[in-house]
Amino acid sequence: MVAYQGGELASFERLYAAVAADLRRYFTAATRDGRFVQDLVQETFMEIHRSRRTYLPPLPVRPWVFGIARNVLGRHRRSAGRRARHEDRGIEPADEQRWSTAPPPAVEPGDVEDALRRLPAGRRQAWLLHHVHGWSFQQIAEALRIGVGAAKLRSSRAMKALRAALGIAPGARDE
Repeated sequence: MVAYQGGELASFERLYAAVAADLRRYFTAATRDGRFVQDLVQETFMEIHRSRRTYLPPLPVRPWVFGIARNVLGRHRRSAGRRARHEDRGIEPADEQRWSTAPPPAVEPGDVEDALRRLPAGRRQAWLLHHVHGWSFQQIAEALRIGVGAAKLRSSRAMKALRAALGIAPGARDE
C-alpha cells in the first residue's frame, strides 16, 4: 500500500489481486443478491484510489480496505432504499420529466474555470484540494491552518456556488 501511495501501478494490481476475491465474498454475503457484487467491488477500489492518502502505514491494509467496503455497502443500501421508496410511490407522467435519466447539459471546461475564478480564494482552494487533489479535510485544515469544520464548510459552499454558476441542480452527484 505504501508503494501504491507513492504512485507505483504494479502495487495497485497486487492489492487488487490480494483482496478482490474476499471483497466479492463479503458483498455476496452482505447483499444476498449477486447482481451488484462486481459493481460494489469496483466502487470499493475507486474509493481506495480516492482515499489512498488516508491509509496510515504500518497499520494493516485489510481492515482499512474492508472499512471502505462497509461504507460503500452502506451507500448502496441507502440508495436502494431511496429507489424502492420512489418506485413504491409510483411516478406520475408529470414526474417522469423530473426523474429523467437523460444526461445533464454539458458544461464546458472554460465555464468551470470562470466559475472557479469567481469563488473567494479560501473556498476555491478548499474545493480544489478536496475534489481535484483528493485531500482529506484534515489535511486541508492543516495546510490552510483552519479547523476541519471550516475546511468542510468552505468546500461545501464552493460546491454550492459552482452548481449555481453552472446551472447544475443541487441534488446532482459530486464526482
